Amino acid sequence: MFPGLGGMNPAKMKGMMKQLGINQEEIDAEKVTIEKTDGSKIVIENPSVQKITMQGQSSFQVAGNIVEQSAEAFSEDDVKLVAEKTSHSLEKARAALEETKGDIAEAIMKLSD
Repeated sequence: MFPGLGGMNPAKMKGMMKQLGINQEEIDAEKVTIEKTDGSKIVIENPSVQKITMQGQSSFQVAGNIVEQSAEAFSEDDVKLVAEKTSHSLEKARAALEETKGDIAEAIMKLSD
């Protein structure tokens, strides 16, 4: 973060950062999920999360195993609804919704034939 301070003891470094008004805090997290505007998600599993506060602004530094999930056109509630209305399993309801690109009515009709 500061050139020439790489060999400095971490406690001393933390003290200097505090003097500069920079506070760093470890956040104990199991998983971090970022929901993107296109509906897809970035999931960071087993993350190392640092909250850094400087001049009243907080930012987060996250590192870990990254998994990207594409957007689904339907939710688990949609799957349950189709399964209930058609008396089919959740797996069949999910498959019908995937096939119909999330169209609930079409999925119900498809399983009702």
